[in-house]
Amino acid sequence: MSAHCIALITLLAPLASAAIIALFLRRQGTLAATLSTLTAALIAAGGLSLAFTGARFDGTVDWLTLGNFTLLLGIKFDDLAALMISVVGVVGLCVHVFSLGYMHDDAAKARYFGGLSIFMFSMLGIVLADNLFMIFIFWELVGFSSYILINHYYERQSAADASKKAFIVNRVGDFGFLLGIIACYYAFGTVNLAEITDKVQGGTAVAAMIPLLLFCGAVGKSAQVPLHVWLPDAMEGPTPVSALIHAATMVAAGIFMLCRIEPLFAAAPVALTVVMWVGAITALYAALCAITQSDIKKVLAYSTLSQLGYMVAAFGLGRLDILPEGETGKLTFITAGAAAAMFHLTTHAFFKALMFLGSGSVIHGCHHEQDIFKMGGLAKKMKWTFITFTIGVLAIIGMPGLAGFFSKDAILYLAMENNTPVFIILAFSAVLTAFYMTRLWRLVFFGAPRSDAASHAHEGGFSLVLPLIVLAILSAAGGYTALYGNVFDAVWSQIPVAHGSAHTTILIVSVAVMVLGAGFAFLLYKPASTDALAAKSPGLFALLALLKESFDAAYNWYVAKVQQRFAMLVEFLERIFLSGLIIRGLAGVVGLVGLGARALHVGSLHAYVYWFLFGAAILWAFAGGWLN
Repeated sequence: MSAHCIALITLLAPLASAAIIALFLRRQGTLAATLSTLTAALIAAGGLSLAFTGARFDGTVDWLTLGNFTLLLGIKFDDLAALMISVVGVVGLCVHVFSLGYMHDDAAKARYFGGLSIFMFSMLGIVLADNLFMIFIFWELVGFSSYILINHYYERQSAADASKKAFIVNRVGDFGFLLGIIACYYAFGTVNLAEITDKVQGGTAVAAMIPLLLFCGAVGKSAQVPLHVWLPDAMEGPTPVSALIHAATMVAAGIFMLCRIEPLFAAAPVALTVVMWVGAITALYAALCAITQSDIKKVLAYSTLSQLGYMVAAFGLGRLDILPEGETGKLTFITAGAAAAMFHLTTHAFFKALMFLGSGSVIHGCHHEQDIFKMGGLAKKMKWTFITFTIGVLAIIGMPGLAGFFSKDAILYLAMENNTPVFIILAFSAVLTAFYMTRLWRLVFFGAPRSDAASHAHEGGFSLVLPLIVLAILSAAGGYTALYGNVFDAVWSQIPVAHGSAHTTILIVSVAVMVLGAGFAFLLYKPASTDALAAKSPGLFALLALLKESFDAAYNWYVAKVQQRFAMLVEFLERIFLSGLIIRGLAGVVGLVGLGARALHVGSLHAYVYWFLFGAAILWAFAGGWLN
């Protein structure tokens, strides 16, 4: 079977799965779960076989023609797509297997697994698309599937509100993304990724507005400031959804898209600077917000925001390097920043999916308790969850030798070499990461159980434990595959690696920020039912809580005081002018004309003769004036 055929089967299999579940298996939850999971296994097998057998290719077919414009359904499978499809396939399969146990008793299990399948189809479409229009189509499908899955527990008002919030906020970013695609077509006459690269390489000027408009899509999807507000609320969905969509794959789509359009940014340094600062601000802001969270999933949600900020900042820090001519399918452009961002995207997908699924195991074992101050003592009751979750925590805080250490160091080294203020911000964010993750780890797993739910906690079944073990192995070994593997060489070869004194400096900084953050958390937090920071420094705690609520408060004020009043003004003008003067006014004039016309029909022959003569006289007058 050809590589192109395998790619099409891998792409279309989850669409077929979603269609079968929607049409025939809506009341057969077990069959739907089995079909969706087998499809996820097919995706993982197909994606990994394409990635590791060296298949790299491009292929297109005409899909829609409008005049001179033709929309192509194309596949672009290079090293970047191979890396991303591997991440999506492996994490997606782990989430499906975990969901078999986690959603076992859910009455709407078929709808849930159908949503997972449509999401996998949408995400694979983004990865494989070779032009911006196709990316946008699948981009919107990802938003649709995210809406469905966040709103799985639709009977809860909080879930319904969270899904609407996610949908609306993402549409704001997507509007800018669409404008950027239109501007790109206007400037280059194409939206094909390879053709855009050729034009930029040929010297075509790129206005900074184009990449910045396209960046709006990433700001929404990857939850960057100020469009980050939807992600913490999206934790209302089932925990496996949080692992798949809101930690490892969907939110990473924005980073992947930036790397896809990297030539545009490379030709517009101003745009890269904007991207860099948006990422740095997001990394710091989200890390500060995570400190005050008591919901285990929301701590991880703000952690995700912070790590996504790291990736975006890394992309903005990149410098252009043009690779020598090589085999077909290799990237023409790649920067150290994009490589570092994709490296951290990969390692983060493993350890953050591990921690989200680990939190799901904790929530499942504690009978759906999510407050970390009502847990405790779980290290003895849930040993596999404790061991694997600990590996995830060590990976994210940068323990030397684990995956997160390598990828975070690459970003810190890049920042140290290119922008000192950003380096300071990211290093301080790393201290905060070690602080709030150690806080979470101590409160959940140590001390005595602080609630009845924690007292009766228990380890889940095989389907819940196996994905944790697989992701723990990847969280430990993922960094080595990037540094010493050559499967994704076009990406891995550009990862910034410190040497000599720079290597020593970065190593010292990494260990120092980890020890400082984790050590302070150990000193401050003892397993207890109250927040030690709130007790010892209520002013600082209140300030951090206010920082967390500030954006939502600002948006609420804007909607209530500006948008709503503007909408009321528009409605008033519509009632007065459109509905009143224009529609009803014209209708009234037409009605009067009709009444006048009806008045002429009196049924008298003499009256009709007079009107005929009157009309003839007017016609003669006009005709005579025209002839003269």
